[in-house]
Amino acid sequence: MRKRKAVTLFSGIFLSLLALLAGCSGSGENTSGSGDGKTIEFMHLWPEGSSKQHHKIVSEIIEDFENENSGVKVNLEVLSNEQYKDKLKVLSTSNQLPDVGMTWAAGFLEPYVNGEKFAVLDDLLEGDLKDSFVSGTAEAYAMNDNTYGLPLELNIATVFYNKAIFDQYGLEAPTTYDEFKNIITTLNENGVAPIALGNKDRWTGSLWYMYMADRIGGVDVLTSAINRSGSFKDPALVSAAEEIQNLVDMDAFVRGFNGLSDEEAKSMFMGEQAAMYLMGSWDLPNYTTNEDIPQEFRDSIGYFSFPTVDGNGDLNSHVGGPGVGLFVAEDSEVKDEAKKFVSFFIQQWGEKAVTGAGVIPATKVDAASLDLPDMYIDVLNDLSEASNITLFADVQMSAGVAQVHLDLIQSLFGKGVTPADFAKEHEEALSKE
Repeated sequence: MRKRKAVTLFSGIFLSLLALLAGCSGSGENTSGSGDGKTIEFMHLWPEGSSKQHHKIVSEIIEDFENENSGVKVNLEVLSNEQYKDKLKVLSTSNQLPDVGMTWAAGFLEPYVNGEKFAVLDDLLEGDLKDSFVSGTAEAYAMNDNTYGLPLELNIATVFYNKAIFDQYGLEAPTTYDEFKNIITTLNENGVAPIALGNKDRWTGSLWYMYMADRIGGVDVLTSAINRSGSFKDPALVSAAEEIQNLVDMDAFVRGFNGLSDEEAKSMFMGEQAAMYLMGSWDLPNYTTNEDIPQEFRDSIGYFSFPTVDGNGDLNSHVGGPGVGLFVAEDSEVKDEAKKFVSFFIQQWGEKAVTGAGVIPATKVDAASLDLPDMYIDVLNDLSEASNITLFADVQMSAGVAQVHLDLIQSLFGKGVTPADFAKEHEEALSKE
């Protein structure tokens, strides 16, 4: 039985989040030139087209690392999110993982750790990166008392919305589910698609289901079902599935949502073809610092917490957690250089991520001294006031169960499975572990 540390450690995040505003990520000197003539293969998931700021920062860090480490070169491969996940699986089966790559926490790590594919990184945490991370973030990458990845981001999912569209129809950000459904009805009556959703990627639909479960059944109901202290047959989880299908029946989502990728859905929201878009705070740059996006549009975007349902739920309870992190391949032929690169990358990433990309890093930064967009500060405040953060469901789960979950999410939204069977098939998959 694997340890599910990530789900229980977020209280540390709340206690330590002020350190994000008051601490310092460090500027560790790393000028050693050992490893003459060696190449580090690095694979990440921030293409220039869809993640320009992230891509630029990565390139800058690589250039600085190569300048400070004579004779060491970093070869880069960049893939989109789903392509990256698929290729990582393929490369791991043939023992051809990149020397450094990106991973997620908890259940996503399990097959790679069990297969001895990822190197232990505790030496970095005890060395140059000691006390660098917001409490609870690096721990999310721990299994069997070892750390196999180091996080770059800390996120919560919120509903971004177009304030200009809302104003046009006299709508305000909702706090209750009834208000939310009224918004959907009003927008549909006026020929405006309410919600952009790209559920071809399935984890996007999981966000909706997770929030519905949280609001109907409370903060522990979903995590308890996953860790087997509860059950997916809990009435609240069945009701959450029913409510998802009610939203589908209301035409809450853009047409063809189950065949659209998240990138396509995002384009619809940013093209003002839909009024709302539920996504993680890693998307903040598109509404704050991304100068390729018109200022008028950025100014028109706000966000709200997922509403309460029939008086149940806590607006300060969120879906989220540490985002992607870096791993070093256990079989890397340049492991020392790869670890040095990871350490350097993380030390450089913190402040650059804040100022250059407008994302919330997992490392402590002196954000109080920086000029930050209002939306960024608002999200930081939400994080500091959070009563709970539930780690993404597919990340909590083992790889096999996560696949079942994601497939069922798409079937649920497509009305290819009943809410009762949705719960039953989850329960069957989990009981086989």
